[in-house]
Amino acid sequence: MAAEGKFSDFADFVESALPGLLRYGHALTGNPHDAADLVQTVLEKIGSRWTYVQRKTGDPLAYIRRSMANAHVSRWRRTRRENLVADMPDTQPFSPADPFEHEPLWLALRALPPRQRAVMVLRYYEGLSEIEIAATLGISAGTVKSQASKAMASLRTKLMPVMQDGEGRGTA
Repeated sequence: MAAEGKFSDFADFVESALPGLLRYGHALTGNPHDAADLVQTVLEKIGSRWTYVQRKTGDPLAYIRRSMANAHVSRWRRTRRENLVADMPDTQPFSPADPFEHEPLWLALRALPPRQRAVMVLRYYEGLSEIEIAATLGISAGTVKSQASKAMASLRTKLMPVMQDGEGRGTA
């Protein structure tokens, strides 16, 4: 890293930021494979114009997180449309089970709308402040607060049965 806190080159930045970007991508997409694809896609685009991004943005990490959120929403919009096929495939390929697939918190988090999920991940998983989240997602701090409030209310209602069963109370 350079003396003023900026990374000297793109490789240094990726090396230090990659674990956090993969975690953020996993929380956005719901699985590690799509997260890796999302991070790779965004970093490919950013890498070719790294000097511009570093010079023009105050926080390249926030810029990349916002790019990831935008790319994920764009991909989601493209793929949510129904695609009709003439014949059904004969077999389904084997894919190992995601260890978090049946975890109540992950199921509830996946059910949130993309913006609410992004706010919750940035706030509680990445530990960003409301102002940092607003800058990352390009929304106002008030919108961050309202999205977090709605997401928390939704998570409470979805997780209340789990909490009442005692699974979430730490009893062993």
